[in-house]
Amino acid sequence: MKSEVIFQKTHRFGYDHAIRNVGVKIVEVETRQELESAISDKTALLFFLNLADPQGKIKRQEFAEIAKKAGIPSLIDAAADVPPAENLSAYIKMGYDLVAFSGGKGIKGPQCSGLLLGKKELIHAAFLNGSPNADSAGRIGKVGKEEIVGLMTAVELYVKKDHQAEWKDWERQVSLIGNAVAGIRSVQTERFVPEIANQVPHLAIKWDPTALRLTKEDFVKALREGEPRIEVRPSSPSEPRLEVAVWMLQPGEDRIVARRCAEILKKSAAAA
Repeated sequence: MKSEVIFQKTHRFGYDHAIRNVGVKIVEVETRQELESAISDKTALLFFLNLADPQGKIKRQEFAEIAKKAGIPSLIDAAADVPPAENLSAYIKMGYDLVAFSGGKGIKGPQCSGLLLGKKELIHAAFLNGSPNADSAGRIGKVGKEEIVGLMTAVELYVKKDHQAEWKDWERQVSLIGNAVAGIRSVQTERFVPEIANQVPHLAIKWDPTALRLTKEDFVKALREGEPRIEVRPSSPSEPRLEVAVWMLQPGEDRIVARRCAEILKKSAAAA
């Protein structure tokens, strides 16, 4: 019985229990040679975590090619890689047999839903682990009719959306927040787009903690405990830097974020 799933060592992560929970053994490799040597008649799947592509020695395209050559199914976890919309088909074209996306995040469907795309026979095998087959590994991850319809609707709306207009609005929000904190003592801002996952405009806010007497922890705490509560994107553990993601904001919330960030920074500047 096939009972092993091969991961790159750098691709182990907090959610890989979703693989382990079905009873398989995870085999860790680091190089192409180790991967090819690890493939055996026990290998059920080759797993690739897209977010970890920069850390692994075997890159995304090469990993898919090795799996294809060995005749072993491959799965890429691309949970946060929509947008861009082109990614919905990019990894299948690259050669992956299965691709998993979050139903929430950029698609903005139900947060407890997800998309599994790929080969029909593999999708069918996954389907057999869901309702109404209650005595299966998928029972703990049950998705209801409401989530299924919600996700289908979200995908239909997403592929018809004007993505250029949406991007332009994200850029506007980043500029609005950046302009609100510009000119405050020692504050610098940087607009950036992550290379992998959540590939949308973000704003980084940086400052001199000696000039403002404000630590990153103080800034996060003030945003979290203020009215309304605001959570920001995790950033460098050592650098005085906060990252603001605007793509999940509701209309008008960009102005609230801008006001709160400016208030906290100005208060710290006045007290320094």
